[in-house]
Amino acid sequence: MKFYDFVDKAPPIGKLVIIEGTERILADMALQIVIERLLPAEVREMNLERFAAGQLDGVNRVAEAVQAMPFLAATRVVVVTDAQDLKAAMRRELWQVAESVPEGNTLAIHDLLPPRAQRPQPFGALAGRSALRIDITANEDVRARFVEDALRELGAAAEARVVDALARSEAGLAAVRNDLQKLAISGKKITYGELEQESLSIEDPKAYKYAGALVEGRVGDALGIARELFSGDRNAAIPLVYALATECQLLWELARDGGEIPPRLRWRERALRPIASRVGEERARRAYERAVAAFDSVVTGKIEDPELAVELLTAEVSTLTARIGR
Repeated sequence: MKFYDFVDKAPPIGKLVIIEGTERILADMALQIVIERLLPAEVREMNLERFAAGQLDGVNRVAEAVQAMPFLAATRVVVVTDAQDLKAAMRRELWQVAESVPEGNTLAIHDLLPPRAQRPQPFGALAGRSALRIDITANEDVRARFVEDALRELGAAAEARVVDALARSEAGLAAVRNDLQKLAISGKKITYGELEQESLSIEDPKAYKYAGALVEGRVGDALGIARELFSGDRNAAIPLVYALATECQLLWELARDGGEIPPRLRWRERALRPIASRVGEERARRAYERAVAAFDSVVTGKIEDPELAVELLTAEVSTLTARIGR
């Protein structure tokens, strides 16, 4: 079932849910909808258990959670995220758990592989019709709907050409949403010219030099670039933090087992891959999440001093990406 069919048709949710495909932001949205539909807020904390695949030593805890009885609720929900990171043996063990979910409980597996992948075989292919399969692949129609929904949530409007351009682009939907957040700040209808201009500003080489220098451990250089940008643009925090979030996302992807970055950004792989190996998946993920949170604070005006916020973010990310024991 395509993501927006799941959203619009609200199908019954049974014992097993497989969220499959490659667009992470849609995967996270689908998972949140599953949780909200199954568990009212007042019983959610007592009946929801999450496991990150990368932090599992085995599947025993997942199996125990799946078999546990709901507490003051009709169902219990167990979530395993990023199952695509599991080795083959653990994937087989997790599948055995998935086949034994008792009636009344739900196991949701977040398996970010193309539905027709060959190795590893996606859980959705194993499940067939025995699971609710939510395909979060983003084709042009899905991307257009995502843009329209994001504009509605932002209380913004855009020319049809803007929606069409974003639907046809190859940028990840998280980047598309960030672009729309920035463009919607003025409160005016977003024009195609503004989109083109924003795209150019995102590619500002100085902002990306800041991000690259910081992740590579040249903190002094990074701060120097940031201060230079702020001296000429009081809104410099937006491109700086956006560039850092992009760089940290690449680092996180390369730190993951089998991770790959988009072809248009492969030129960064030579510099980032050894850093990713040293930093590790957990610290890379934390750096990315911190940059994304900072970006949200910047674009929504939650911070009073953007330059200070960038300096604090720089210090925090430099700690996460530094050599251990340095």
